[in-house]
Amino acid sequence: MSVDNARRYTRERRTALALQRSLLPDRPPDLAAMRVAYRYLPAGSGADIGGDWFDVIPLSGTRVALVVGDVVGHGIHASATMGRLRTAVRTLADVDLAPDELLTQLDDLVVRIDREEGPEARGRAVEASGQVGATCLYAVYDPVSRRCTMARAGHPPPALVTPDGAVRFLEVPTGPPLGLGGLPFEAVEVELEENSLLALYTDGLLKAADHDMDVGLTLLREALADPAEALEETCEQVLRTVLTGRPADDIVLMLARTAALGAGKVRTWQLPPEPTAVARARKMAGEQLAVWGLAEAEFTTELIVSELVTNALRYGGSPIELRLIRDSALICEVSDGSSTAPHLRRARVFDEGGRGLLLVAQLSERWGSRQTPTGKTIWAEQPLPAEPSC
Repeated sequence: MSVDNARRYTRERRTALALQRSLLPDRPPDLAAMRVAYRYLPAGSGADIGGDWFDVIPLSGTRVALVVGDVVGHGIHASATMGRLRTAVRTLADVDLAPDELLTQLDDLVVRIDREEGPEARGRAVEASGQVGATCLYAVYDPVSRRCTMARAGHPPPALVTPDGAVRFLEVPTGPPLGLGGLPFEAVEVELEENSLLALYTDGLLKAADHDMDVGLTLLREALADPAEALEETCEQVLRTVLTGRPADDIVLMLARTAALGAGKVRTWQLPPEPTAVARARKMAGEQLAVWGLAEAEFTTELIVSELVTNALRYGGSPIELRLIRDSALICEVSDGSSTAPHLRRARVFDEGGRGLLLVAQLSERWGSRQTPTGKTIWAEQPLPAEPSC
């Protein structure tokens, strides 16, 4: 019986661990905004496999979203819930929601999961049991403005290491854990120097080896005080310093070193709200592409710029801004003062309009829109022309 129990216990651990790892990213993506490294350490026993998760999500305009979360409970059910939340975060990130709005939507999802799968659910509507919950930290970094917007739901605060080596924990409003429902979240925006280091983690790192949260924060601060140039080496350095024994809970550690897109890769113009702005925008975009040596993309880019600026003039409002970004792709962004989201439709034969966004979608590799504090931004992304072979 003891041997059989041991085999069953081992099998459950392997199942939960395989599920956990299959739902987490395999390797850091190649990003212009930052370099990322991470570590995931499962707890010692199969029953202790938890719902810790993390993700790195590329967004429009070379921005990047970082997320770290921890589902309440352990075992296969916690891992499965983690997978649902991670998928939901990726879906909501594609809509380009602000961090506080994203956590609000995620909170509603956790409440719904709790009502459907809680111990009191029997195929009927019930109140949330509170036994399904999670904590989460969501941050969005923009390498053009070097601003990072973040919000957290009951999660430990992120640590920031400035280029001069100073370490501090960012004062992000705590917010309630996910699953309580109906409570607001608050986002904060900080400007980061280039080559700053952000450290995101779950509470398993701070509570390792039975020390309390304050001791864990102190050890983490000491570990980050002298980071190595290589992020992988810094991850190992943090784990050696903070982990003084076998972890009793899952541990996620994610480090991100920020970069900035210089003026040579970004060009911005303010446009007047008048019809002549369309021709001016085409001309300026063509001249900038010539400076970047992207003459092959000039015709397509001018068409995209023309359609987006015309759309902003007809349906948007001041201020109107055109921005070109050259990174691993060529990105065209047009911002205006209207918060009305664009709608892609197929124009009928005799319609005099309605083909602009369809044309943009056909000419670009990806396109979309996002809300801004002053209105909205519509963006289109094209692959860079292939360099001529020798």
